[in-house]
Amino acid sequence: MTADTESLSPGTTQTQIVDRLSRLPWWLILILLAGVILFYNITTDELYSVIFGRLVQGVGVSLFVSIVAYSAALIIGLIVALGRVSKNPIAYNLSTLYVNVIRGVPILVQIFYVAFVLSPALILLLNNLGSGLSGVLGAENFLTQATTQDISMLARVMIALAIAYGGFEAETFRAGIESIGRGQMEAARSLGMSYFQAMRYIILPQAFRRVLPPLGNDFISMIKDSSLVSVLGVRDITQEARLYSAASFRYPETYNTLAFLYLSITFTLSLGVKALENRLSKGGKGS
Repeated sequence: MTADTESLSPGTTQTQIVDRLSRLPWWLILILLAGVILFYNITTDELYSVIFGRLVQGVGVSLFVSIVAYSAALIIGLIVALGRVSKNPIAYNLSTLYVNVIRGVPILVQIFYVAFVLSPALILLLNNLGSGLSGVLGAENFLTQATTQDISMLARVMIALAIAYGGFEAETFRAGIESIGRGQMEAARSLGMSYFQAMRYIILPQAFRRVLPPLGNDFISMIKDSSLVSVLGVRDITQEARLYSAASFRYPETYNTLAFLYLSITFTLSLGVKALENRLSKGGKGS
């Protein structure tokens, strides 16, 4: 009886309530509350509804840019990562140079550089190549007629983001590869596998599994950084918001809706990455 009375004492009950309240994800509750309020405004307020309809037009562009650029960044990052772990001094130094330069320059600067320096330089190179091959292709061939307008701003920003994120993904892949014990590579080589066979069939499958959550987080970062494409006039979500707010002067409503859209996309993806991470961790314990 005394034990039951002590367990139900006001002090103990109050402590339990405080502990439970402290464990609640208040940050999540606040985010959901703000989202519900804004969603209510979008569904009931005509102005918010118009703004939402306008901004949604740019969602497809933002996702397209993010998916294409990130897919290319994964390929670049994997190739560079293999160079970073290679014993070949040329491959190692070239890949290290790339990573250090890319990670040391702001992404916005890289976008401008690709758009206004590398793209014109590429066109000039193609023109010169076409002139050199005029005897084969003719004086007026497709290479000599190429202009900077042939490379759209959309293509330029996707190339820039792919190059920028390639440096970050290279380090992610490198960390995953180096997390695999060296003994596995040595065992594979002792079985007669070449370096590339061992990397392809033994090391990389395990490394990919370990870096999936970081890669997922980087994709979320790519979606947020895709807003930078608006500086070149690409009509993504951010550019649509800029154009509408400049024409209507409805800045609070427009940027509230813009923030809501980005947060909805990134928060949903974050939950997916978290679920993937939990699943992989359980699988690792089970094995």
